[in-house]
Amino acid sequence: MKNVLIVFLWIVHVSAIIGLALGYDDFFLPKSPFTMLLLLGLLVAYFPVLRTKNILLFLLFMAAGMGAEWIGVHTGILFGDYAYGINFGPKLDGIPYLIGTNWGILTFVTHQIVTRFFKNIWAIAALGASLMVLLDFFLEQVCAYAGYWSFEGGVADWLNYVCWFVLAFILHIIARRAKLTGDFKISIHIYIVQLIFAATLWIIISTT
Repeated sequence: MKNVLIVFLWIVHVSAIIGLALGYDDFFLPKSPFTMLLLLGLLVAYFPVLRTKNILLFLLFMAAGMGAEWIGVHTGILFGDYAYGINFGPKLDGIPYLIGTNWGILTFVTHQIVTRFFKNIWAIAALGASLMVLLDFFLEQVCAYAGYWSFEGGVADWLNYVCWFVLAFILHIIARRAKLTGDFKISIHIYIVQLIFAATLWIIISTT
């Protein structure tokens, strides 16, 4: 069943890429929250998240992400001046609930990826945070087009990436101290499919 769901995950993303390349933006982009819920479902089912410790960690990471994004949106201090659009689902005081979910998902899967190869806590935190920033970099190139969020001036500056790295580094330290473990196969597919989707969408935008 796990392999079937992984194949389905790729089909969903590849279908979206093809649809967006053919100009069906209005059909695919508003459905982005459902894709995020699919990622969450895979994580809950197979990471596994349904352990008391993992549930608490996920809620902590989600709250940290929501809190940081609230500060960012309402003050501009952390990530720059930006606001969320209409295609990232329902919001709490301007912050989509799914952006907090995304922080939790990304921390869980990148932590599992790097701990597969490294044991040193500082290396894990640095590399895990770097993977999260790498994905954020590609998302920043397509976020305005996709209706996810947009920055004043059109692009995120260096402050966005520095703050992303610092917060992600702290979350990975917490995850390592808590001995977070999960499914490597699910983690690598969740991360790579998002990276490929964002990078490919950037190419599509840049060439049309």
